[in-house]
Amino acid sequence: MSTLHAHIAGIGFWCDGLPDWSAARAYAASGALPAAAPGRPAPQLLAANERRRAPPSVLVALEVALAACGDAGIAPATLPSVFASTHGDLGITDYMCATLVDAPAELSPTKFHNSVHNAAAGYWTIGAGCMRTTTAISAHRGSFAQGLVEAMVQLASDAEAVLLVGYDTAASGLLATVTRSDGLLGGALVLTRAGQGPCLSARLEDGEPEQDDGPLATHARGNAMAPMLPLFDALAAGALGVGLHAGPGRRLQLDIGRG
Repeated sequence: MSTLHAHIAGIGFWCDGLPDWSAARAYAASGALPAAAPGRPAPQLLAANERRRAPPSVLVALEVALAACGDAGIAPATLPSVFASTHGDLGITDYMCATLVDAPAELSPTKFHNSVHNAAAGYWTIGAGCMRTTTAISAHRGSFAQGLVEAMVQLASDAEAVLLVGYDTAASGLLATVTRSDGLLGGALVLTRAGQGPCLSARLEDGEPEQDDGPLATHARGNAMAPMLPLFDALAAGALGVGLHAGPGRRLQLDIGRG
């Protein structure tokens, strides 16, 4: 793969105890969690009644997506988007499996609607009034890295800016015995062809990335989207490079330049 390039114009972040990128950077620097952090995201893109009905996967994805757009100063409706999730919403998947076994006639149409892998992307385009292309991608532990490749390829072809969102939820029920994921985690980047933010240069290479022991990766290590955290640790620390897991025996090597 040729080297791909992008500037980071905006960042959004949410995990248990760290409700935004500012709190995450402060925690990475000091190890102190903010007091009275909210227990779940509340994206203002959704009306209050929709926020109550939306599953955790949608809430965290929209929360970080909106934060990244606000940080970049770019209207959400103008951006093509890539939504990357390892598993979608594991709680809903477990509910669907259990209900189909025990009482299939009682399956909730709303939860069925929210079970599809592109549910968060659909809520985003509707809530933001966005008619641009959106992509939902899953590549197991390489989901975020492959989503980043997709977003950067779009920049290299015809897009001036792209929104990338990575997110995963906690596993529950019997599904948790075969698929491990803890807590709620989301991260988003608005990537542009040019700008003043950090510049990423990306290339796929053979080999696994080094084990990341950064504060954010350690704090949310149990979540399925944790493979994205070395990049956020690197951005918080001002590091010049990092590798992300991109599939079995593959890594996405990122050089980070200062904008």
